[in-house]
Amino acid sequence: MVEIFVLFISDFELQNDNGTKIERNDEPLQPGSYYINATSPFSVNNEPWLVRTISYATGTRVKSFCDSIRSRDRRCVISGEKVDECLDDWTGFEAAHIFPLAYTGYWTKYGYDRWITIRPEIGGSINSVQNGMLLDSTIHQLFNSYNLSINPDDNYKIVVFSSDRKGLAGKYLDQEFLNNPQRPVDQLLRWHFRQAVLANMRGTGEPRFEHDFPPGSDIVGDILQGPKPVERMEFELFNRLAAHVYVCNASST
Repeated sequence: MVEIFVLFISDFELQNDNGTKIERNDEPLQPGSYYINATSPFSVNNEPWLVRTISYATGTRVKSFCDSIRSRDRRCVISGEKVDECLDDWTGFEAAHIFPLAYTGYWTKYGYDRWITIRPEIGGSINSVQNGMLLDSTIHQLFNSYNLSINPDDNYKIVVFSSDRKGLAGKYLDQEFLNNPQRPVDQLLRWHFRQAVLANMRGTGEPRFEHDFPPGSDIVGDILQGPKPVERMEFELFNRLAAHVYVCNASST
């Protein structure tokens, strides 16, 4: 993961504050101070991190997306919990975009749609079944806030960047899901994983946003007083608009 937020032109190794080399393995890195030892200069990656909050969009452009995701998955693809098909009860399950709908303009400008081979009849390529997964509602929140991601370059391992209350860290997506020709494309899973690493491991990390606003709350006021207010207001606005119409948001200019 270090190679995502630090750019190297030579081999390197990590050492702890005792000078002991940290071996590359599947063991989680423990809290502490670490140092990079490299034979050539290196720099911190300045790749943009796109603000994303726990916010849901409903509208004509996402209805078919939701239906397609439900039809394909029938379960939370991360936890494996299945929908009660007898009752057709979807309570607690949500269709999640991998690349957020709010950044439709960014998606178009930088050609993310070039990876999409299954294009929906309505909603544009960003609403393709290949840009989504069915998730448990809590896992959806973790995914949207970059607290959880999937590394397609490590056998589709589930990586948790916060407290692992659901015991998902180190598990893998099941082969049945991976064998489905309609599954999400690796390039989008890789994009989300890079964003999660940048959000959690570059510098002091990116802020976590409040999303639980009780009835009667001054939501706009709370957002404006919170971290990154301009970016968050833009995300909230375009996330809602993009569910109904195509928008070219400011982040795409």
